[in-house]
Amino acid sequence: MTSRTDLSTFVKAYDVRGLVPEQLDAAVARALGSAFARAVILPEGARSLVVGHDMRPSSPELSRAFADGAMQHGVDVTLIGLCSTDGLYFAAGHLDVPGAMFTASHNPAAYNGIKLCRSGARPVGQESGLAEVRDLAQEILDGASETAEGEPGSVVERDLLGEYAGFLRSLVDLSSPRRSDPITVVVDAGNGMGGLTVPAVLGDAAGLPALPLEVVPLYFELDGTFPHHEANPLEPANLVDLQRAVVEQGADLGLAFDGDADRCFVVDERGEAVSPSAITGLIVARETARMTQAGASPSDLTFVHNVITSRAVPEVVAEVGARAVRTRVGHSYIKATMADNAAVFGGEHSAHYYFKDFWYADTGMLAAMHVLAALGEQDGPLSELVTRYDRYAASGEINSTVDDQAARSAEVTAWAHERGLHVDELDGLTATHEADGDEPLWWVNVRPSNTEPLLRLNVEAADRATMERVRDEVLTIIRGKA
Repeated sequence: MTSRTDLSTFVKAYDVRGLVPEQLDAAVARALGSAFARAVILPEGARSLVVGHDMRPSSPELSRAFADGAMQHGVDVTLIGLCSTDGLYFAAGHLDVPGAMFTASHNPAAYNGIKLCRSGARPVGQESGLAEVRDLAQEILDGASETAEGEPGSVVERDLLGEYAGFLRSLVDLSSPRRSDPITVVVDAGNGMGGLTVPAVLGDAAGLPALPLEVVPLYFELDGTFPHHEANPLEPANLVDLQRAVVEQGADLGLAFDGDADRCFVVDERGEAVSPSAITGLIVARETARMTQAGASPSDLTFVHNVITSRAVPEVVAEVGARAVRTRVGHSYIKATMADNAAVFGGEHSAHYYFKDFWYADTGMLAAMHVLAALGEQDGPLSELVTRYDRYAASGEINSTVDDQAARSAEVTAWAHERGLHVDELDGLTATHEADGDEPLWWVNVRPSNTEPLLRLNVEAADRATMERVRDEVLTIIRGKA
């Protein structure tokens, strides 16, 4: 018998993301839980699993079915209930067990998904176990018999929210800013998990001491139908409410979290979005200062960024005397690169921020705390503070549907060589024009999507006019327009 469910259509490069119940239902979740136990948990010698979920209506049922699948093979399961994705990573690191987080992140309400990790929050992606989990689960769904050895595992429930909040508070001190007045911060949780984690970390919901912050909440009610706007701050339309509220409240800054609250976007006091690359540069400088004060030499520190992060990031790393390592886009790549290099911190253009002190995992909340601390340590506005780290004009990621990814990519490559550009193929094509007497610095990156017939374009230049000219020139090639 062959199942009508084709896992290859929604088990992605880094996680599982599918429509409920058309693709992802309790039977599929149970099969994936069983496969995760057999392909990842047991082979690495683990016997336990921690499972959390977001506020989507389907998440409790799906997460419990996944747990049941793993328990069939003697795996003991800790259910931590509602949490953010970085809360799940905390649990996997703190308890030193593999983890599964049920969330579709910023996807619309019809979706759900699973983010998996090994013990210590180590990543699981297509090249690090997810393909094996997918194939084994497909066999189960297609009718392969399962033989569970020994007694089934046990299940316990545990609330780790307070411990998560306390751990983050131990990494960044927000208790004694130089400013005489509290920092006013508007937070748009987008009806996602930030509505649970922000009061715990930045407020006193976890029983921690109050901070000198005034938090103005937007859409803190947990609601997986997202009644106000999609919980995807990467789309400018989803920042409008936050930007308006910051200006109306006269706030010092605004924070926007995505649905599972592992990403955080920042808005300055003018309501203007701050580039995630600028936030990366800010944290690089702060972490270098912290490590240097603790006795480390800057030359011994490593920071990681991906291929489409702003050129400003490696420049800042060089200026503080540390080493920059460039990697492919995607959390499994950046986490592995950080671990290989014992990197202090890593940042991506998509507002994913990774910390060695957080098991090399990404946490938007910790990045937000760094921004709040940096703002509190001086008297100027946020817009002035980030100027040092925001140096170039960027296009943002532009997606184009194409009939032949390889052919269009080859045309861009040929164009780059004709222009005499420096070309590398670490992740797609990156072509760079270094500044000369006639033209300022600019670079382009063109990457194919792994799951859709898309090419993704990013352009950055020393000024907006150059960026727009190069952007339009490359888009003409990609889209086949004369």
